[in-house]
Amino acid sequence: MKIQIYGTGCANCQMLEKNAREAVKELGIDAEFEKIKEMDQILEAGLTALPGLAVDGELKIMGRVASKEEIMKILS
Repeated sequence: MKIQIYGTGCANCQMLEKNAREAVKELGIDAEFEKIKEMDQILEAGLTALPGLAVDGELKIMGRVASKEEIMKILS
């Protein structure tokens, strides 16, 4: 599984990544994380607000920080 975190490195982007990593750890999933900071790639992915989270290339969250519990539901 590949989890992509879209954002420029702001506090919300960091919190989304932290929540995603905790969710993966709690579920015992083997996942690879990728941070995408380049605006060209962010726009290409269809994001209009940051931060964003995609799972295996499919955008799941945009424009907000999802809780660990919400991310766990997405990954299950």
